[in-house]
Amino acid sequence: MKTFVIGIGGVTNGGKTTLAKKLQKHLPNCSLISQDDFFKPESEIDTDENGFLQYDEKAARNLQPKDHYKVLEALNMEKMMSAVSRWMENPGRSEGPRALESAQGVPILIIEGFLLFNYKPLDTIWNRSYFLTVPYEECKRRRSTRIYEPPDPPGYFDGHVWPMYLKHRQEMNTITWEIVYLDGTRSEEDLFSQVYEDVKQELKKQNGL
Repeated sequence: MKTFVIGIGGVTNGGKTTLAKKLQKHLPNCSLISQDDFFKPESEIDTDENGFLQYDEKAARNLQPKDHYKVLEALNMEKMMSAVSRWMENPGRSEGPRALESAQGVPILIIEGFLLFNYKPLDTIWNRSYFLTVPYEECKRRRSTRIYEPPDPPGYFDGHVWPMYLKHRQEMNTITWEIVYLDGTRSEEDLFSQVYEDVKQELKKQNGL
């Protein structure tokens, strides 16, 4: 069975989850897997030279994973790959509106997360890849407006969050497939419209329409 897999990566507070959920709502036969759902227990996470946990997904048990920036080692990627494999073996179907009538028969999977394109086992899975970028000042401003419990330690954004993003972005320079870079400062509706139309065209190509 044909499938269509979309990757949505990007910087923290870049709008990955918002875009992914909006696409899932409007695409037919669409499922969503979030990388944030596969964190290891905090006890298994290393700290960096500054004493910061190398994923700041939760400094307390009630902290939401998506509220922080992380590193790949903080994730159980084998478990995530198992979830992807299960979907590929038996593609799920969503109850969303069938807006792309010509592509009803193609199950779609969206995978969204902060380090999707830095994990080699996923390299061959993508039909379409998107990466949301936000400038330093805007990213820092957005993060500062979010409420964390407990709050970020002093200097955390400049000392860990942004440097890790730059490191992983640099690693992406070796990627050989096409990634569509998106300006995360644009409105949610503009970003959705661009990606939705792009996906629609790619699905039509896959179906020979």
